[in-house]
Amino acid sequence: MGENKLGTMPIRRLILTMSWPMMLSMLVQALYNMVDSHYVSLSDPKGFLALSLVYPAQMLMISICVGTGAGLNTMLSRRLGEGRQDAAESVAANGFFAYFLTYLVFLFLGLLLGRSFVGFFSTDPTVIRYGGEYLTVVLCGSIGMCMQFASERVLQASGKPVGPMVIQGVGAVINILLDPVLIFGLGPFPALGVTGAAIATVCGQWVGMTVGLILVSKNPVVRLSLRRFHPDGEALKDIYRVGVPAMAMQSLSTFMTLGLNKILVLPPVTDVSGDTPVFILGAYFKLQSFVIMPVAGMNNGLTPILSYNYGAKQRRRILEGMRFALLLALAIMGAGTLLFQLFPRQLLAIFHTPAEMIAPGTYALRVISATFLCAGATFILSSAFQSMGCPSLALLLGLTRQIIVPLPACLILAFLAPNQVWWSFPAAEGFSCVLAVILYRKVKRERIDTLGA
Repeated sequence: MGENKLGTMPIRRLILTMSWPMMLSMLVQALYNMVDSHYVSLSDPKGFLALSLVYPAQMLMISICVGTGAGLNTMLSRRLGEGRQDAAESVAANGFFAYFLTYLVFLFLGLLLGRSFVGFFSTDPTVIRYGGEYLTVVLCGSIGMCMQFASERVLQASGKPVGPMVIQGVGAVINILLDPVLIFGLGPFPALGVTGAAIATVCGQWVGMTVGLILVSKNPVVRLSLRRFHPDGEALKDIYRVGVPAMAMQSLSTFMTLGLNKILVLPPVTDVSGDTPVFILGAYFKLQSFVIMPVAGMNNGLTPILSYNYGAKQRRRILEGMRFALLLALAIMGAGTLLFQLFPRQLLAIFHTPAEMIAPGTYALRVISATFLCAGATFILSSAFQSMGCPSLALLLGLTRQIIVPLPACLILAFLAPNQVWWSFPAAEGFSCVLAVILYRKVKRERIDTLGA
């Protein structure tokens, strides 16, 4: 066997090589939501408000799928590395079965909770109707998303990083083409508004699923057979043993958004600003994904690199990789900061923001984006903790950054200074960054510096 490139390829080129497919893949994910939101806001501002309120539910769906995929990817890669082909194919088949079970849960929730979920955050009947329709369609039609994730993870574990990009790229194109047709109506197609946006999203996912299943069926590394399939408790247990903690980590941002949405509809805030803060928060999360997602993608590429070189006791490569990743993250987040600081009005215009929301929205984007650099550093340091066998420190950072600091800070500001609730973001990012640096110094001293040269 040849030398593993994780330990031999020049570290900077290795990070770029490993990261760019995931960075592009995550940008495509962000594009799905951006396109829907753009066209829906053009159709009806209340439709955009409804999408802002259901956005956490969509992110929770993605978190569950990403977590399941982490378990599938890890266990499939491990079995392939061990040379256990039959066990690997069993893991892959049971991974698809796990995603089908996930879809059944989503289907049940869609039929049961679609409209009532939105009613928890709004009393506006139009917003509740729009959000309920969108969420019901997306949940009930999520078989495409689930099987798409399954196909992507099997291909990734098989050493085929281009496959997931093709799957997501085709789905995104279909979504973009169908959005204006189904939202506004064209030819024989009636104008369906928010429901049309949901159908376009689901259709894009179904096409992605079809492409994914075709690619998996032609994958020579792992061959699947429905005729030989049977649920394997051990394989499912292995998948979820890794997947459940990953789901928990991924879900933190969802619970933060749910909490913020609930705080921003409390009387102290709505009496002063009405629905403006919820609209602005929704716009911010759509926009920031194009800054955050590339760094998150780089993290996914960085983690196996650091993990491998930590196991190989390559201290120099670990430190060089950390420095380069930090520089890349800070460059990306710095560009995002400039974009938000210089062009907040133009960014808000993407969602056809009502005139009365432009001034407070501009203020909010500038306040929040001021700590993008802190967020970038925290992301990379958190990746180092996971790679060095300190997942509890990464979880602590995630909880601090997304739950422990921002929600209480936002709640306090909602009562004391409703127009200043956006300062809860700098409070969370600044505190978390300081904590991350302190923890990294400890990990470096105890785990990295002891590796030798």
